[in-house]
Amino acid sequence: MWPFFLRMFYVRKVLIEEIMKFSESLKSNRDFKNVYSGRKSYANKYLVMYVLENGLDKNRLGISVSKKVGNSVVRHHVTRLIRESYRLHEDMFRSGLDIVVVARVSAKDVKYAEIESALLHVSRLHKNILI
Repeated sequence: MWPFFLRMFYVRKVLIEEIMKFSESLKSNRDFKNVYSGRKSYANKYLVMYVLENGLDKNRLGISVSKKVGNSVVRHHVTRLIRESYRLHEDMFRSGLDIVVVARVSAKDVKYAEIESALLHVSRLHKNILI
């Protein structure tokens, strides 16, 4: 049988791959800058979304929450809300996109339903949703 740490790594890797089936994360500063330089953005009261085609068969999602939004607990909470709303609706998005979602200061006090609604609204403005 595998050692404990290898079993945990394998279980964790499988779970992470199952969480976001059609997407990866944007991590490098260069990737974020490329999406920002695409200059195609739409916004609403809570979120700003930048989109750029990436030529891949997967979407890559980047989330940016400024220190203006609040302390680290608040920023991570907003990040988790955005990521979860994207994860639940990722099958509705066209594939092959780099997406950067920037949270506005007004997003710090809202519930999940409002973030979800804002994300879907901005996605419809970009015509990223297949429906």
